Amino acid sequence: MNRTPLKRSRILRMALTGALEPPSGEGEPGHEKPFLLKAVQIALVVSLYWFISISMVFLNKYLLDSPSLRLDAPLFVTFYQCLVTVLLCKALSLLASCWPGTVDFPSMRMDLKVSRSILPLSVVFIGMITFNNLCLKYVGVAFYNVGRSLTTVFNVLLSYVLLKQATSFYALLTCGIIIGGFWLGIDQEGEEGTLSWVGTLFGVLASLCVSLNAIYTKKVLPSVDSSIWRLTFYNNVNACALFVPLLLVFGELQSLAAFDKLGSAHFWGMMTLGGLFGFAIGYVTGLQIKFTSPLTHNVSGTAKACAQTVLAVLYFNETKSFLWWTSNLMVLGGSSAYTWVKGLEMKKAQGEPSPKEGEKDGMGV
Repeated sequence: MNRTPLKRSRILRMALTGALEPPSGEGEPGHEKPFLLKAVQIALVVSLYWFISISMVFLNKYLLDSPSLRLDAPLFVTFYQCLVTVLLCKALSLLASCWPGTVDFPSMRMDLKVSRSILPLSVVFIGMITFNNLCLKYVGVAFYNVGRSLTTVFNVLLSYVLLKQATSFYALLTCGIIIGGFWLGIDQEGEEGTLSWVGTLFGVLASLCVSLNAIYTKKVLPSVDSSIWRLTFYNNVNACALFVPLLLVFGELQSLAAFDKLGSAHFWGMMTLGGLFGFAIGYVTGLQIKFTSPLTHNVSGTAKACAQTVLAVLYFNETKSFLWWTSNLMVLGGSSAYTWVKGLEMKKAQGEPSPKEGEKDGMGV
């Protein structure tokens, strides 16, 4: 059944406000899943995202900043993870074509037209994973949460810049709590002598890219028939191509040539394992956005990062001050409060009469 194409302004509104499906009347009625099944699916997807994401952070910290490796090539680490993802997608596609009843995976055929349509997302995707890794390289895993805590704030800013949507006072207040937690965390890192301004800047840029990535993911999914696997494949193919000139410009090929563990099976095993997690995180991130919303995905990521912080402090046997922990609680509390406020606003909006079609579609981007 063909659906009416969505206008660009409406797609952006869905992404920024957290709407998973088009408003009533635009989808197919009578196909609502039972609440219990939907809740179980969401719980499984979120749990899977947490496990893979936390594991990948600790593994990437080892690859990027381990004293035993001493590898100064963060872009190459990221490039290799994208390359492994592309190869895995292609391998699973070939297996599915050979054993269609055993392996269920969509076919992966390179289409330059589709690749070009995915390119804006790929640029944002490169920024997201690169700034994430650079932030992780320069800051500790425990501070990684606070360093990348401004995603919700950027959601509010992008809503205003792209859609001219005003934000309520209470929602802005929760963003103020997040910003306050961010600055308190920076202050406490400085007090402990472990603050990296470079890593913090990369964390802010990563937060911006995470917000943009959620928006563009929602926007370009129709280009790949809403297939997360196809989106993952095209996204990583584009990323691999774009990373090659970056490796040359930043001189990382020379760093690799001088790396003393380039022939180590352990090194390549850990790199490949990181690529496997990179393959998985690309899928579960899109899956979580699809089953929840971009906003819920960002909040889930913030809550996951707080659990990750506790694990990092325990694993590295660190001692943190009361105010340091307060900064983390402010970030989590502000993000949770923002979600609660937006939920109340959406319920209130649903209870009000719908505006006329001309008023709804009059907002351009």
